[in-house]
Amino acid sequence: MTDSEIDYAAVFQALPGMVALLTPELVYADVNEEFVRVSGRSREQLIGRYLFDVFPDNPNDPAATGMRNLEASLYRVLATGERDAMALQRYDVEDPERPGEWEERYWSPVNAPLPGPDGKVGLILHRVEEVTELIRARGRSGGSRGSRARVLEAELYTRARELQELNDRLRQAHSREREVALALQEAMLPAPRQVGHHRAAVRYRPAVGALNVCGDWYDLVDLVGGDRIGVAVGDVVGHGLAAAGVMGQLRSALSAASRVAAGPAQALDVLGRYAHVIDGAESATAVTTFIDCVRQVITYSSAGHPPPVLVHRDGRTEFLDQATDTPLDARPDPIPRPQAETTFVPGATLVLYTDGLIERRREDIDTGLDRLADALRVHRDQDPETLADTVLLELLPSGGATDDTALVIVRL
Repeated sequence: MTDSEIDYAAVFQALPGMVALLTPELVYADVNEEFVRVSGRSREQLIGRYLFDVFPDNPNDPAATGMRNLEASLYRVLATGERDAMALQRYDVEDPERPGEWEERYWSPVNAPLPGPDGKVGLILHRVEEVTELIRARGRSGGSRGSRARVLEAELYTRARELQELNDRLRQAHSREREVALALQEAMLPAPRQVGHHRAAVRYRPAVGALNVCGDWYDLVDLVGGDRIGVAVGDVVGHGLAAAGVMGQLRSALSAASRVAAGPAQALDVLGRYAHVIDGAESATAVTTFIDCVRQVITYSSAGHPPPVLVHRDGRTEFLDQATDTPLDARPDPIPRPQAETTFVPGATLVLYTDGLIERRREDIDTGLDRLADALRVHRDQDPETLADTVLLELLPSGGATDDTALVIVRL
């Protein structure tokens, strides 16, 4: 039998456990037969209705947390695109035949994302196993054994509640740490601005699902000696506040070196020597470009970083990959780093980025580079701000990137 011959709608209805499909607005899109049977609600009472209108918390229990915990889990799935298994929950249900009377019920829910055609979470698969009867059966076992079973069950439920509360506290602590790290990131990175008379757009997107911030950086500087600017991006291995400190040191050092160096290779040489003495700078990468707008020449050098892209006015995309070398702390002295030049005409666009924009697991990096080149070629007539948003929208996963992403776009 082939996949096309399988009636998946019938399979869904026949699943032995309670399964529902929820929209991102938490409205029932479909439920299987077991969900209808166990919940005591008809399909008409479920389909098209908001989940918590159908199953609110027990108003007679001020300590009820089932609805709040379930809502938090569902929104985590929408935000992260990842499966979320919940701890054992007490979630009382109103008797459909006796309005106002609530039944004590226990559940073990799991929520999983179902991506839509655009890659975003289109539906949530909400699977729940009821364990109420198990708890009641243990309570009815009688004698000392029954008493012991009730004690163990109470202990199990208490531990499950404690685990849920601990997870909530950990998420809150994680959220606060993330906010601190993002604030630190913003304080150490230069604000978006015009460089000379050139329009520039910068974007920074932290990874989702963890702290995962502060590893990537960018810099734009006005260079001495005519209409010249320097544009650079870099990537520190690791995430979190420690990586933020390393990032800040490297960005500041390169910004200072660029103002006095004869060219980008010399600036990276200086930065590489500095990286040797910084803990946490191991395998850090960077690429920097010196743009001479009078001569219409870009001089560039890369320390193990993905190549910048020059988008010419006619749509031709040129990867600046003729001066790629080892990461910052990996080049032995006194061998100088390479640098190369390319020319442009006014109206061209220079794009620098970090690997979070192009790399995907189990995908060749050339695929990501081609995807970037196609997006830049198609949308090259957009202004830098609009182009930056378009590139991020087309290249980053809908649920958020698994790595930090920095992007700089300069209209020459």
